Amino acid sequence: MSTLLQSSSFISSPINPSRPRISLRNSSVRCNNVVQSVNFDNGKPYRSTQSSSPNVTTSIPSFLLAPDTRSIHDLVNKNRLRIFSGTANPALAQEISCYMGLDLGKIKIKRFADGEIYVQLQESVRGCDVFLVQPTCPPANENLMELLVMIDACRRASAKTITAVIPYFGYARADRKTQGRESIAAKLVANLITEAGANRVLACDLHSGQSMGYFDIPVDHVYGQPVILDYLASKTICSDDLVVVSPDVGGVARARAFAKKLSDAPLAIVDKRRHGHNVAEVMNLIGDVKGKVAVMVDDMIDTAGTISKGAALLHQEGAREVYACTTHAVFSPPAIERLSSGLFQEVIITNTIPLAEKNYFPQLTVLSVANLLGETIWRVHDDCSIISPFYLCQGGIEPFSSLGID
Repeated sequence: MSTLLQSSSFISSPINPSRPRISLRNSSVRCNNVVQSVNFDNGKPYRSTQSSSPNVTTSIPSFLLAPDTRSIHDLVNKNRLRIFSGTANPALAQEISCYMGLDLGKIKIKRFADGEIYVQLQESVRGCDVFLVQPTCPPANENLMELLVMIDACRRASAKTITAVIPYFGYARADRKTQGRESIAAKLVANLITEAGANRVLACDLHSGQSMGYFDIPVDHVYGQPVILDYLASKTICSDDLVVVSPDVGGVARARAFAKKLSDAPLAIVDKRRHGHNVAEVMNLIGDVKGKVAVMVDDMIDTAGTISKGAALLHQEGAREVYACTTHAVFSPPAIERLSSGLFQEVIITNTIPLAEKNYFPQLTVLSVANLLGETIWRVHDDCSIISPFYLCQGGIEPFSSLGID
């Protein structure tokens, strides 16, 4: 019996402070053979101005050397990358900065008595590449407005480039008109971010790929699938027993890419008819799940209506176990009650959205995307391609959409 797919290069683990964190940054991953950054102050390597050979003199004139013997270039360049966190998910921003060997930038964010948002950068960002980590998760309007004010503050502080790192992009589901006289809020939000002054957006698992086209600035789109795949690969599940299930027809492409990485597991589809927003009715199942371990894959779980009804149908059709895998855990009520009702062997999510302590339940596993986002930030800052041997798999390069990077 063949076992589950071999783990890829990306290493992930459930969030557990007692476990050591494994960094992916090594000489084979970083561009231009840069030394591992976390071993140096502020995430940048020390380059001595003294030559290792006594017969070779330095090419930097002595009058350009700073008192601490580092070059002016290094002193300027080491501060060119700044990471600031909003109030939406400071824990994830801290993990990203730790992975990169940097300190979070100092920023003051407060709300006035009338609810208005005030932002002041507590350090200079003139000429810097600034990355603002702020998911637009609930409360979506508050966090979105905070992101816009942060972008404006950086623009007025003469930042060289401003990248909005949006692990979860709110309003992404409003990406088209399904009825007359509806708004396309995803396009509106994209315009707001662009007009505020952002030069680039780094997003994780957008609800639909077409949302990238709403932005008039570059969008780097990463996927959380490698994080979840590595975790599943660590479990002792026989590949012959696996079946990947899409909870709806719209998620077939996502589930197919996921199944291909799981030793090309078979695919099943839940056919449902939606009668209203956040209301779903399961109709039937396309595919065979009898005696199988079903892995349901979706980009987000909101009220958990779709995925819980799908899980109930899978049990009726003879599935032995059901796993739920998703990147974004919105968890609007009554999601927790539905997910903890016993339908799922395990619910696997990532930390793109902060989870309140009261929303934890025994079947829940939270994985971190900090390494994935941190590595992408480094590559954007270094003007390197985000497609590299880091994302190679056995047998060649997989399609970008199945690896975690566009």
